[in-house]
Amino acid sequence: MAAASPMASQLKSNFASSISRGLLVSPKGLSGSSFKVLPSKRRTSFTVRAVQADKPTYQVIQPINGDPFIGSLETPITSSPLIAWYLSNLPAYRTSVSPLLRGIEVGLAHGYLLVGPFVITGPLRNTPIAGAAGSLGAAGLVTILSICLSMYGIASFKEGEASTAPALTLTGRKKEPDQLQTSDGWAKFSGGFFFGGISGVIWAYFLLYVLDLPYYIK
Repeated sequence: MAAASPMASQLKSNFASSISRGLLVSPKGLSGSSFKVLPSKRRTSFTVRAVQADKPTYQVIQPINGDPFIGSLETPITSSPLIAWYLSNLPAYRTSVSPLLRGIEVGLAHGYLLVGPFVITGPLRNTPIAGAAGSLGAAGLVTILSICLSMYGIASFKEGEASTAPALTLTGRKKEPDQLQTSDGWAKFSGGFFFGGISGVIWAYFLLYVLDLPYYIK
């Protein structure tokens, strides 16, 4: 066997001396001394500190009455006096009015406004009977909506049970629960909606095609 070159002999002796001093580590599965991790001279450290603001921040959006379990939020829009006044005067939230009258008011608005779209976009819009066909279509939709309201009331409220509406206002003042959230109240609302809707359709047809007022939808 040929003798090793001087360079190979020098590398072999350097490797053996390094292992004996513990500067190098042999890989796992090979004979020799175990690995030794040389300590690093550079040490990196950081500190996380919570900085408290000088002035407490004002929360613009927060739970109603500070209770997160209610499931609703107070914002500058929903809690403003103007929006609260507007919502409290809508027929659905006007608790001082009976459910029957509220249903009539909502039905009148829907029946009166539905005639125009049915007349303009209906399949018989370019025929002499466009007004009558559109009015009948609006009356049919009012009937379908009334049936859906009745189905919702039967599925949501049990006859004889008390109102499920809250008995407290947003400010914590006690009030009488809304009777609309009962089986009897919702039945009155649905009946009033049907009567008001059909009345609104008849009134719109009377103004458009009996009095022959110059409306755009004709």
